[in-house]
Amino acid sequence: MEWQPDEQGLQQVLQLLKDSQSPNTVTQRAVQQKLEQLNQFPDFNNYLIFVLTRLKTEDEPTRSLSGLILKNNVKAHYQNFPSTVADFIKQECLNNIGDPSPLIRATIGILITTIASKGELQTWPELLPQLCNLLNSDDYNTCEGSFGALQKICEDSSELLDSDALNRPLNIMIPKFLQFFKHCSPKIRSHAIACVNQFIIGRAQALMENIDTFIESLFALAADEDSEVRKNVCRALVMLLEVRIDRLIPHMHSIIQYMLQRTQDPDENVALEACEFWLTLAEQPICKEMLSGHLAQLTPILVNGMKYSEIDIILLKGDVEEDEAVPDSDQDIKPRFHKSRTVTLQHEGGEGEEGEDIEDDDDDDDDSLSDWNLRKCSAAALDVLANVFRDELLPHLLPLLKGLLFHPDWVIKESGILVLGAIAEGCMQGMVPYLPELIPHLIQCLCDKKALVRSIACWTLSRYAHWVVSQPPDSYLKPLMTELLKRILDGNKRVQEAACSAFATLEEEACTELVPYLSFILDTLVFAFGKYQHKNLLILYDAIGTLADSVGHHLNQPEYIQKLMPPLIGKWNELKDEDKDLFPLLECLSSVATALQSGFLPYCEPVYQRCVTLVQKTLAQAMMYNQHPDQYEAPDKDFMIVALDLLSGLAEGLGGHVEQLVARSNIMTLLFQCMQDTMPEVRQSSFALLGDLTKACFLHVKPCIAEFMPILGLNLNPEFISVWAEMQPYVGMVLPHLVEIINRPNTPKTLLENTAITIGRLGYVCPQEVAPQLQQFIRPWCTSLRNIRDNEEKDSAFRGICVMIGVNPAGVVQDFIFFCDAVASWVNPNDDLRDMFYKILHGFKDQVGEDNWQQFSEQFPPLLKERLSACYGVNVGEGYWGIPCTARIVGRNESLRDVTGFDPPLSNGPLSPCSLCVSLREGGGGCGRVNWGYTYTSRIKCLTKSNTLKSDFRQHHHRYPRQVRLSLTAPSLI
Repeated sequence: MEWQPDEQGLQQVLQLLKDSQSPNTVTQRAVQQKLEQLNQFPDFNNYLIFVLTRLKTEDEPTRSLSGLILKNNVKAHYQNFPSTVADFIKQECLNNIGDPSPLIRATIGILITTIASKGELQTWPELLPQLCNLLNSDDYNTCEGSFGALQKICEDSSELLDSDALNRPLNIMIPKFLQFFKHCSPKIRSHAIACVNQFIIGRAQALMENIDTFIESLFALAADEDSEVRKNVCRALVMLLEVRIDRLIPHMHSIIQYMLQRTQDPDENVALEACEFWLTLAEQPICKEMLSGHLAQLTPILVNGMKYSEIDIILLKGDVEEDEAVPDSDQDIKPRFHKSRTVTLQHEGGEGEEGEDIEDDDDDDDDSLSDWNLRKCSAAALDVLANVFRDELLPHLLPLLKGLLFHPDWVIKESGILVLGAIAEGCMQGMVPYLPELIPHLIQCLCDKKALVRSIACWTLSRYAHWVVSQPPDSYLKPLMTELLKRILDGNKRVQEAACSAFATLEEEACTELVPYLSFILDTLVFAFGKYQHKNLLILYDAIGTLADSVGHHLNQPEYIQKLMPPLIGKWNELKDEDKDLFPLLECLSSVATALQSGFLPYCEPVYQRCVTLVQKTLAQAMMYNQHPDQYEAPDKDFMIVALDLLSGLAEGLGGHVEQLVARSNIMTLLFQCMQDTMPEVRQSSFALLGDLTKACFLHVKPCIAEFMPILGLNLNPEFISVWAEMQPYVGMVLPHLVEIINRPNTPKTLLENTAITIGRLGYVCPQEVAPQLQQFIRPWCTSLRNIRDNEEKDSAFRGICVMIGVNPAGVVQDFIFFCDAVASWVNPNDDLRDMFYKILHGFKDQVGEDNWQQFSEQFPPLLKERLSACYGVNVGEGYWGIPCTARIVGRNESLRDVTGFDPPLSNGPLSPCSLCVSLREGGGGCGRVNWGYTYTSRIKCLTKSNTLKSDFRQHHHRYPRQVRLSLTAPSLI
C-alpha cells in the first residue's frame, strides 16, 4: 500500500518550511533544531518528497525548499534510509520529472543526481533507461525535466557512464542526445549539446565513434538564434580543439572565422566561450600556420575585449577613489593556502580583481571562477598569442596601442596599459626600442586620478621590471621605485595591493640593486603596517619576505632591524595560534630570519618556542582525530608546515646559534613524528628541517640517525637527505633508490641534480660501498651536474665521484667523455679538486695511449677541447660542435614544474645532442597558492657554448597550460 502522510504531521512540516524562510536568526535556530529532531524519524523524508511532488497548491519556493532539505538529508544520511523510503523517493522523482514548474523540475533533477552520486547508478538500473525514454515524450515539460536531470548526471558521473560497470550506457545515450540537436526548442537543443560536451575531454568511446556526426551537428547549429546554444557550440569546439584537432583541421579557417564573429557576440557569455578558443589554439603546433592570416582581424577584437564593461566598473567600485579606511569584508579576503618552502613557492603580484591576471591555477575557489570574464580572457589570449607570434604581432598592435595609451577616456587608456602588459613577455624584444618613451609614461600613469588606471599601471610596469633593472639605475629604476612606494601608501586598497605586488616583483628582479635604498623602502613598508586593512596586510608580508630574499644579509644592519622587527613581532604577538593569518606572517619571518642571520638572535627564542608549540599542538590534534574521528575535527596541518618551515629558516639563518634552542626543546622527537605524517607536505618540510639542523647542529642529529634513516629510505626524495656521517650501514638501503631515480626518464631537473649530489656525497663518505655501482649511474650523474653553477654542493659531489673513480676506474671507462664534459663545466674549482681532475684526465690519457686518446678526443666539441686543454693541459684532437636546435619548453599552469626539452631532430657526428634540460624556477617568498592577478617569476637557464645564460622570461598564470619556444644555437653536448 502506498505511503500517505498524516495530516497533522504534514501541517507541522509545512509550518517548519514556512518558518525556515524567515530572516529572523532566532527562528532560523529553532528551525535547525527542529530539523535535527525530525531527521531521527525516517519517514520525515517521505513528507519532504510529498511536499515537493504532490502539494501543487503550495507556493513553489516552499516546495523547492522541501526538495533541497531532502537533498541535504540524502547527502548526509542516505545510507541509513529504509529501502521503502528510498524507493518511494526515487519513484516520486521519476513520476514528477515533468512538473509544470521549471523550479520544481530543476529541484527534482538535483535530487535525482544527488541520489545517483550516492552509488545508486548501479543499484537504480531503471533510472537511465527511463530518463532516456522520457526524452521522447510529446510533453515539453517532461522532455526538458528529463534532459535537465540527465545533464546533471553527465556532469557528475561522466567517467562512470563510460565504464563497463554500467555496461556502457553511452552507447545508447550519445546517439540519442545527437538526435535532439535538431529539436524545435532551444532549451532542449542546449541541454543536448551540454550533455555530449561532458564526454569530450575524457574521449568517451561512444562519442569518438560518433565524432563526425557530432561535429557536423555542431556546424549546423553555429548560427543558432539562441545564445545558450551558441555558447555550448563554442564550448564544444574549444574542447574538440584540444582532444580531436585532427577532425577540425580541414575546417579550421571556417571555424576561425566563426570564432572571430562569436568573440564579438552581443551576449558576453558567448563571447567569453569563443575567446577561450584563442587560448587553446595557441597551445597547438598548428597555431602559427592557421592563424597568421587572421591576425589583422583577431588583434583588434581581443584588444576591444580588454576594456572594462559598465558592469565591471560597477562591481569593482571603479568610481570609488579612496577606500583605505573601509574595513575588509570576509568575502574580500580569499582563502590562502600555504605551500611548503621546500616546494617551489609562487610569488603573488599583479591585481587580484583586474583583468591583468593573465593566468591562474586549478585550485581556485568559486569566487575566483566567477571573476573570469571576457576582459581577462582576452588579455590571456593576447598574452599567449604574443608568445607564439612574438614580434610578428606588433605591426597589427602598435597602431592600436598608440591610440589607446594616450586616449582621454580613462577606460580606453586603462585597456591600452593592460594590452602593453599582456604582450610584455612575448613581444619584449620588439618593444625594447619603445620602452624609453613608454616606461616614463607608465610611471606617470601611477599618478592618474583614476584608481583603476593606477593599479593596472603598477601591474604592467612589473611586467617590464627586468628591462628596467637592466638599465642604469637613475634612468628608470629609481623613478619607478619611488612612485611604486608612493602607491603602496595610496588611499585606494586596490592600488595598494597592485603596488605591493608589483614592488615584490621589482625586488626579485633588482635584488642587491635595492641595497642603497633599503632605509627608504623599509620606512614605506613599515608605515603601511599601520595603514593597511586585513587583505593587503597579507600581501605586505609577502613584499617584506621577498625583500629579505632579494637583499639577503644586507638587511642585517642595526638600523634596518630596528625599523622592521618591531611591527612584525607586534603582529606576531597579536595573532592567536589558531589564526590562519599566521601562515603568511610565518613565511615572511622565515625569509627575514634567513636574511638577518645573527641579527635575528634577539627575537629567536620566543619565535622558536612558538613554532615548536604549533607543531606539538597539531600533532596532538591529529592523534586525537585519528583515534576518535567522530569526536574531534581534523587539524589544519598547514600550521605545522609553516612552523616547520620557519624553524628551517631559523636554522639556516642562525647556523650554530640555534644549537642551544634545539638542546632545550623536544624538536627531534617531534621531527621523528612529522617525518611519518600521512601528508606529503608535512614530511617534505620535516625532511628540509632535518637537513638544515644537520648543517647547523649535527650534534643533536647524530643520535637520531639510526631512527631517521629507515624513514628517509622509505620516503626517498634525495632533495631532503643531508645526513652524511655514519652512513655506511644504510648505503645498501638508500643507494638502489638513488640509482633508480637518476636513471628514471622525465625526472624533473632539480630532482636529478639533488640525486646526483646525494650519490656524490655518499660516495665521498662510503666509496667502497658506492663505487661498485659506478657504471650504473655515471652518465646521468654527469649530465645532471654539468649545468649547475660552481658551489659547495657541486664541489662535495665531484669530490665523491673522483674518489669513486679512484676505487673503481673501470666503472667510468665507457662513459668517460661524459665525465670530461662535466669536469669542463667547472669555471673555477678549488685547487685540490682541480688536482683531482688533472690526475684522472691524465691517468686515463696515459692508460689508453696517445693514438687512442687522439681518436677518442676527435669526438669532442671545440669548446670542450679548449677547456680541457687550457685548464688541465690535456691536448685533444679536432672536432666540431653540433648543429643548432630548438628546444620546446612546456610550462604547466599547476606548478610550473621542471621540464625537459625534446631531442633535436638531427645530429652531427657520433655524439648527437640529447635532451635539453630546462628548469622553471618560481619566484621566492610567496604566501599562498596561486590566485588570479599574482605574478610568478620563472627563468630558463641553459648554458650556451660560452657558458652564459642564454635566455630568461617571465611566466604568468592563465587558465591553460602554455608552450614557450626558445631557440638554442649551442645545444648541450650531452
